[in-house]
Amino acid sequence: MTHSFNPPVRVLMGPGPSDVHPRILEAMSRPTIGHLDPEFIRMMDEVKTMLQYAFQTNNVLTMPVSAPGSAGMETCFVNLVEPGDEVIVCRNGVFGSRMLENVTRSGGKAIMVDDAWGKAIAPQKLEDALKANPNAKIVAFVHAETSTGALSDAKTLCEIAHQHNCLTIVDSVTSLGGVELRVDDWGIDAIYSGTQKCLSCTPGLSPVSFSEAALETIKSRKTPVQSWFLDLNLVMGYWGENAKRSYHHTAPVNALYALHEALVMLQDEGLENAWQRHARHHQALRAGLEAMGICFIVDEADRLPQLNAVAIPDGVDDAAVRARLLREFGLEIGAGLGEMAGKIWRIGLMGAACSQRNVILCLSALETVLGISGGIAAAAEQYKP
Repeated sequence: MTHSFNPPVRVLMGPGPSDVHPRILEAMSRPTIGHLDPEFIRMMDEVKTMLQYAFQTNNVLTMPVSAPGSAGMETCFVNLVEPGDEVIVCRNGVFGSRMLENVTRSGGKAIMVDDAWGKAIAPQKLEDALKANPNAKIVAFVHAETSTGALSDAKTLCEIAHQHNCLTIVDSVTSLGGVELRVDDWGIDAIYSGTQKCLSCTPGLSPVSFSEAALETIKSRKTPVQSWFLDLNLVMGYWGENAKRSYHHTAPVNALYALHEALVMLQDEGLENAWQRHARHHQALRAGLEAMGICFIVDEADRLPQLNAVAIPDGVDDAAVRARLLREFGLEIGAGLGEMAGKIWRIGLMGAACSQRNVILCLSALETVLGISGGIAAAAEQYKP
């Protein structure tokens, strides 16, 4: 006989999902009401306003897609890319390759600008690609590459794209709420994220935002959006500004309660305070790891504080270490992806998991499993007033 599932308690310090704050779990348990109930619609409006704050935008079309971050990515591409469109895709890790897949499946022509994994996207390479491809319509790139822990200069990349009359599509799945991100100031036209990283929320929703220029492009399409579910012309009938909302799909009511609570918490902490918290705990973790002889793979200037990609020490069994951390400490850290598989660990400091307690736990567990000391002491120095 099958019984109720009771998951083990874990500390999630991998690349996502991150630890979900108890307040958010409690919010999910509140009574389910109809997705067209006036009270639910009132809450939807608050979610939109708080997402505008999180993204630092006044874009009217700012909302959560009722599916994970991958669906947010697809929403951007299927609405903006038409068959034959040339799209510059900057790739410096796994998730740039997923952008390529979306362009191809939308009928567009992808022009790749590649940088080494672990490096930020080089602005000059983008400039050169745009000069060589004057008919390009869109520039797409990952702000915070989750597979490597590299942070690219979104502001500069958007400036270059706009100088060549291109729209921009930006992946902020790992950056939203964790590092500086300013959609309006930086000129980002379409952006997507996820709820399960620095927002401390459950997986399953994808916040997106579109500029007026992006909206005009969507409205003037010559061909229908290939996805019915993700067609923003239809979705906005439900998430739009009209007092009377039209039925599009049954929204994930309780998941949206969770996102609402997560955004309330972000608002209460203050966005810039959240950015500073991620940076502070990263510095302590960094000091501890380096004291143990564990090296980062990303240059300091391009390093994500919330996703710490480090080289696995020589002679260390990747899978065996992660298995022991999970079994003995209830601690999850991430393996490498793609060409980084077996070469790096990805240690997340995201949302509720970004705390002094978790930094010390992670270093203590690694000291025990690896038989190396010095990490905790080095981190403690960083936390001294």
